[in-house]
Amino acid sequence: MSKVVILGGGYGGMMVVQELLEHIPADRQLVLVERMPYQGLKTEYYALAAGTVSDLELRVNYPVHPQLQMIYGNITDVDLDRQIVHVSNQEPIAYDSLVIALGCTDNYHGIPGAVDYTCSVQSLSAARRTFQQINDIRPYGQLTIVGGGLSGVEIAAELRESRSDINIRILDRGNSVLSAFPGKLQEYVASWFDQHHVEMRSHIGITSLEQGVIHNGSEPILTDVTVWTAGIQPVDLVQRISLPKDPQGRLVVNEYHELPDYAHVFVIGDCSSQPFSPSAQLAGAQGKQVAEVIRARWHGKEPRLGGIKLKGVLGSLGKKAGFGLMGATPLLGRIPRMLKSGVLWKSKRHFG
Repeated sequence: MSKVVILGGGYGGMMVVQELLEHIPADRQLVLVERMPYQGLKTEYYALAAGTVSDLELRVNYPVHPQLQMIYGNITDVDLDRQIVHVSNQEPIAYDSLVIALGCTDNYHGIPGAVDYTCSVQSLSAARRTFQQINDIRPYGQLTIVGGGLSGVEIAAELRESRSDINIRILDRGNSVLSAFPGKLQEYVASWFDQHHVEMRSHIGITSLEQGVIHNGSEPILTDVTVWTAGIQPVDLVQRISLPKDPQGRLVVNEYHELPDYAHVFVIGDCSSQPFSPSAQLAGAQGKQVAEVIRARWHGKEPRLGGIKLKGVLGSLGKKAGFGLMGATPLLGRIPRMLKSGVLWKSKRHFG
């Protein structure tokens, strides 16, 4: 029986599973390897950290199907030459096709103390721990968010609505929050933060961190809790694979999202080198295409893929306002927030 092994049950991995299960031949088997007993909707981890949703609202159960085997555990190694995956406390798993969809981890850029003195939202477990730390901040205490990108902005805004009693600041090394977005959108978000008393500091070059202190060169910045949203990198297992990578450490793939040196090994999501910024939407689009490739080969056909077209970016400023970018058009206010709520609703029902 031909076996497709999928590593990681996030947006990309789940899309592969869902698409292949729809029309799976009787002599094929899927194996999904995951640490968690359910998928977490990662785009909403900022709300879990802020305490405005429970993690129950962000869980999606994995599908149940006679040709889908679930294996729970930590993936310790992949032997590409022998076509074997090693999982902690499990027998090695052989595969005919492999999909690596393991996502990302924080990138601390080698800054001393960043690992030890910051908290994260890169996993469901990390977001839970971050919520606990933020929840324990005393009234009028200081929360600092390092990184003024999408994640940092959403956490700051959500927290402002849930904890009006604490001081919130964002530190960024760029010129402003959301520096990768158009000026009009940056100005709208900066204005929202100004109105809601969120401090923004740009051109910050963090040199080290210790308990309660962020060092901006010779300037100490005092803080009670620090949340790190200043960059991502592929997970450790992908970092250890000695194959061509881009400057961000993501594996180079061909037009089928496949490792050029290893046919039938696909890499999608934050581990895969793409001409787009990493996102749940991109991982899902790649997953859909990988399923097309595998299904075509099951039937002895040559895969034919079109280009990936992404629909845009949506972000939240609490529960009532938001921002977005559709092509080159900025969206501001209630409408992008409503659109984001709709996307979340659809995600939960598509995957669930």
